[in-house]
Amino acid sequence: MAKNIAEQIVEMLENANVKRIYAVTGDSLNHLNVAVKKSSIQWIHVRHEEVGAYAAAAEAELDGLAVCAGSCGPGHVHLINGVYEAHRSHVPMLVIASTIPSEEMGMDYFQETNTIKLFDDCSHYNQMITRPEQVQRILQTAIQHAISKKGVAVIGLPGDVSELDAEEAATSAQLFKTHPVIRPSDDELKHLAELVNENKKVVLYCGIGAGAANAEVVELSKLLKAPVGYSFRGKMAIQPNNPNEVGLTGLLGYPSAYHAMHEADLVILLGTDFPYQKFMPVKNKIIQIDESPERLGRRAKLELGLTGDVKETIKALLPMLKEKTDDHFLNEQLAFYEKVKENQLTYVKDFGKKDAIQPEYVAYTLDQLAKKDAIFTVDTGMCCVWGARFITGTGERKMLGSFNHGSMANAMPMAIGASLAHPERQVIAMCGDGGLSMLLGDMATIFQYKLPIKLIVFNNRTLGMVKLEMEVGGMPDNETDMINPDFAMVAQAMGYPGKNVHDPEEVENAIKECLEYNGPYLLNIFTNPNALALPPKIEFDQVIGMTKSMAQLMLGGKMEEAFETVKSNYKHIKGLL
Repeated sequence: MAKNIAEQIVEMLENANVKRIYAVTGDSLNHLNVAVKKSSIQWIHVRHEEVGAYAAAAEAELDGLAVCAGSCGPGHVHLINGVYEAHRSHVPMLVIASTIPSEEMGMDYFQETNTIKLFDDCSHYNQMITRPEQVQRILQTAIQHAISKKGVAVIGLPGDVSELDAEEAATSAQLFKTHPVIRPSDDELKHLAELVNENKKVVLYCGIGAGAANAEVVELSKLLKAPVGYSFRGKMAIQPNNPNEVGLTGLLGYPSAYHAMHEADLVILLGTDFPYQKFMPVKNKIIQIDESPERLGRRAKLELGLTGDVKETIKALLPMLKEKTDDHFLNEQLAFYEKVKENQLTYVKDFGKKDAIQPEYVAYTLDQLAKKDAIFTVDTGMCCVWGARFITGTGERKMLGSFNHGSMANAMPMAIGASLAHPERQVIAMCGDGGLSMLLGDMATIFQYKLPIKLIVFNNRTLGMVKLEMEVGGMPDNETDMINPDFAMVAQAMGYPGKNVHDPEEVENAIKECLEYNGPYLLNIFTNPNALALPPKIEFDQVIGMTKSMAQLMLGGKMEEAFETVKSNYKHIKGLL
């Protein structure tokens, strides 16, 4: 019996080493579902397509390619947020958007959506299959786009087309994962070396694009006596075994990295598309090296912009450099970094009180107890801050989050994808109460597939980052409070243990119990709702804004809330000003 198009697609996905498809099945997806059932690919039945797209994005970031699917109409729209996440994070993901019968297109049919228009802004490739002759060519081209351009490819698949008999194409069906060596030309390298050699104080700032170049960055840093800063996405790869690292900069970062970059004569940006222009220095020389030339110069005024793989570029550059002998600048920045880290530990030592446990203490304890190859996922907002500042890169750990798209609710879904892709590793989701609430239903998916995910809920009963944004803008926070269910009881209702932690003295043993449990476990920790995440550089108008908001709270009769906010963060503010 001849195979149909759905079976042909699944066979190609098997050949591409796809292990699973994240989806909610239904109508136009049913033929694909049946074809998957007969294959080696696992169909992961999520409760919401957005969760499936997030899970696939996590798997793609860890392993290089993943697939999610959504059926016509609402299924497509539910996918879209997670699809944006994958595309903006530059991870290879294939989206199968099954849709209405082809003869009904353009007739305002039930659940009709235009997949070309819908996914156009969040994909590198986006085409509809309408004939059997197209299948192999479109699917091969879609996956080729996803892996080579590092982003999303979408194929629209009408339900009636998926059941047609398959036809073989004359073009290639296999995939080509190429690994070209890209570096600047010899003349460009010579110019780069001249600039580096003639400047005394050099700082390296690394992003995710330098993730494969840890050893080369460290060697370059030692040769130049250069402090090394990094972005959040670059942290897990750049921090390990790096004696000259000075931390992050940006909204989540440390004053030390900000200070080093602004005090340098020359800053070299390596594989970073760091988005916050205000944290970039403007009075010193900046060089940027990135594998994508379109990114050069869009975040800072450059002295020199070069295209190249960071690892290969540094390897070619090193023989052309003169070793610097003056380490005064480096030692000065490292000493400052030590003071900053000591200040950060203030809240680890003074760890809060009942129902107001310092989240810094929780994150620090989690870092100490987690395995050296753990995979962390972090919700957008305050959990990102605590993860950025307190989870240590070991060279084996990974940290996943919505770092470019900045969406809520990503931690738990990403943990699903990470755990399915790497069942042998500890997977820890650092969830905000707001984020977990948003996609609560897929806690059931964790139980259904018996995934040993550890959900650590930083339950501050508020949308913490939004509250902070309003306060530094001079506004009293409004409608940021969260009236939450008992998350521990929710976990128990879903089929696995859940525990509430109200007292700071319980934190360490509770985290140990959670991490050692053989299966999924939710730990609901009642953290301090007034803990602030202050950036490394505090603008004067932010201070004025915070003062105004505190005054408005007091005039509105919320004296206790204003007092608790100031008291909770006095040491932190004092250490940064």
